[in-house]
This record gives sequence, C-alpha cells and structure tokens, in this order.
Amino acid sequence: MSAYKNYLIVWATLLVLTAITVGVSLLNLGLWNAGVALGIASVKAALVALYFMHLRHEIKLVLGFALFPLLILALIIIGTLTDTLYR
Repeated sequence: MSAYKNYLIVWATLLVLTAITVGVSLLNLGLWNAGVALGIASVKAALVALYFMHLRHEIKLVLGFALFPLLILALIIIGTLTDTLYR
C-alpha cells in the first residue's frame, strides 16, 4: 500500500506542477517565461523518471546512462536561454 501512496503523491505533484505551468504561461514574465517553463518541465521529467520509470532503485551504471541525457538537456536549456537573453 505504501507504493501506491508514493505514486499518488507523485501524481498529485505532477498535477500541481502542470497547473503552475499553465498559471505561469498566463503571466507576463518577459524573457523568463521560457526559463520558468523549462525549469518546471525538468522537475516533472525528473519525477517521472525517478518514480514511474523506477530509476530511484537502480544501480549507479543505469543512473549514469539516465543522467547523461539530462546533461545534454541542460546544455540545450542554457543555449536556449542564452539565445533568448541576448537577442
């Protein structure tokens, strides 16, 4: 029963983060809209990977293979924000 409780908490957190994403999209944050949206999306992706893909309980090699694309994602986010900020 504890596992289902964790899944429900993560699911509720994902719903709240989705609502926050929609709320932030309605605000005028200027250049920070993309950064905030990408930050929230990154947190949501991490939650899905850790709990629903069961990466929380994997060995370190599998975690390394899972974290490498996140490094690439961080580079893409930094490149996007740099392009947006210096137009």
